[in-house]
Amino acid sequence: MLRVLYFVHDLADPAVRRRVMMLEAGGAAVTLAGFRRTPAVPPELEPLKPIDLGRTADGKFAQRLKAVAAAAMALGPKLRQVGRPDVIIGRNLEMLALAVRARSLFSADIPIVYECLDIHRLMLGENGISRSMRGAERALGRKASLLLTSSPAFVRDYFRRFGQMDAPVALLENKVLELVEQPSSFDAHPVLPNEGEPWVIGWFGALRCRRSLELLAQFTRRMEGRFEMVLRGRPAYSEFAGFDSFVTGEPFMRFEGAYRNPEDLPRIYGAVHFAWAIDFFEEGLNSNWLLPNRLFEGCRYGAVPLAMRRTETGRFLSDRSLGLLLDEASPHALAECLGSIDRDAYALMRGRILAEDRSTWVCDLRDCRALVARLAALSLERAGGAVLQAA
Repeated sequence: MLRVLYFVHDLADPAVRRRVMMLEAGGAAVTLAGFRRTPAVPPELEPLKPIDLGRTADGKFAQRLKAVAAAAMALGPKLRQVGRPDVIIGRNLEMLALAVRARSLFSADIPIVYECLDIHRLMLGENGISRSMRGAERALGRKASLLLTSSPAFVRDYFRRFGQMDAPVALLENKVLELVEQPSSFDAHPVLPNEGEPWVIGWFGALRCRRSLELLAQFTRRMEGRFEMVLRGRPAYSEFAGFDSFVTGEPFMRFEGAYRNPEDLPRIYGAVHFAWAIDFFEEGLNSNWLLPNRLFEGCRYGAVPLAMRRTETGRFLSDRSLGLLLDEASPHALAECLGSIDRDAYALMRGRILAEDRSTWVCDLRDCRALVARLAALSLERAGGAVLQAA
């Protein structure tokens, strides 16, 4: 069984749990080590007995750097009871630094995987801090055997453009994890609004884009109740001053809290007609490059995605003639796009999405096994190289 040591920036991030589930389903034994942004380790991860690296705060970059430095100094005792892993994964840049540190403590030639699913804006400037961070990433990246990322645009527009890494790339899109077959009753019987009932747009996941929130509030007010907005997930309160009071004050918008991913996805997407797959949080940069979870989740369960045309998400949908694409982010443009929607037009759009091959949206047991096999091959390559050098 492949032994994986997995360093993560936030144990409470739902995507961390999904990746652990994927690795374990593929046949790996996972030792999890990470920071917390919550008072305690999430209950669903407690059976793993993760190595607690300390507390960090969202949006507090300097504090995170200090926490990483402290964790690096204390890593030896924390790993003393951990058996030698076959592969070490670092989920984002600071975790890659800890992965490199851990390998040195094991005194072994263990392959390192750099998992990068977002490109932070601090990596993209031309000031001293940004240049230093890219330099650190290049240095650490030379020690990695594989780059694991979720969008081809990250490779094309960042890693290759800036010369950050030349390691092999594994594209692992943010698909819905389905380890057992899901019921398909929603496929044949879409819930369409009756006369006088609103169309519902769902914005689920990491809620961090203030511009989206304000745009959707303006749009739903403009449409006077013909459209409602449902938000679920984890609001980034560091980006939203007064998020709760803002949403409470909107007549056609509501926040319905956190949800379990993937367990709750059929229920929450089955209750909406459209999925908001737009993000302006780092407009022109990471927001243009990513392929978000909500794109795959919404389409898996028949919610028609809304996306900006000149983004990687827009290209993905345009190539498949799916969804609704905006050229301009404004209440007027949204009204032009959605204002004339009727049941027949919606059913046609939804039908095209549901006719797409399931593998476009879903990561299943075969994908889990393929990922673990790819990681195992890294370990074998390292072992083979060490044998050749010894000879």
